Amino acid sequence: MTSKKVVELFYDVVSPYSWLGFEVMCRYRHVWNIELKLRPAFLAGIMQGSGSLSAMRFVAAVQEREKGGDKQVERVSRELWKRIWSEDKDITEPASLAEAAMKAGLSDREIKEVLELSTSKEVKNKLKSTTQDALDHGAFGFPMLVCHVNGKPEMFFGSDRFELMAHCIGEKWLGPQPDKSTAKL
Repeated sequence: MTSKKVVELFYDVVSPYSWLGFEVMCRYRHVWNIELKLRPAFLAGIMQGSGSLSAMRFVAAVQEREKGGDKQVERVSRELWKRIWSEDKDITEPASLAEAAMKAGLSDREIKEVLELSTSKEVKNKLKSTTQDALDHGAFGFPMLVCHVNGKPEMFFGSDRFELMAHCIGEKWLGPQPDKSTAKL
């Protein structure tokens, strides 16, 4: 009997390639029946220099507050990517973070709690620890995925490695949109 397949996705909303990897892995979560662990991390901690620190602390605070899953983390991360890469909006100021969280379905009370929590030592340490975990796995950029199969971690970098990752976990790669039928020539 094999142990459950766990895939960790280390990402930063400042990275458009992370967004591609994030969306593909969210789609494949149930197709491959994997436990997807979202790991918001600070890309500048790996690549030295980015404006996403406040946004990633905010996402880490959402995750710290949310118990029993990553639904809010997924929605807030997606809204932050939309803001920066589709709408060319700021993701560094509290008002901008609050607007993204509101679009993601958080209440005014939840947004206030997350904004306060995002500046706490607890969340700063959590983000630092997650970033260090990525470095310990050999990260040099994002997205970085770590597949855990039978207790052994295997690292994949980039949003173009899904076919290799599928092979590693014994699954079939069905393209970036697994629920859509493939094009016929």
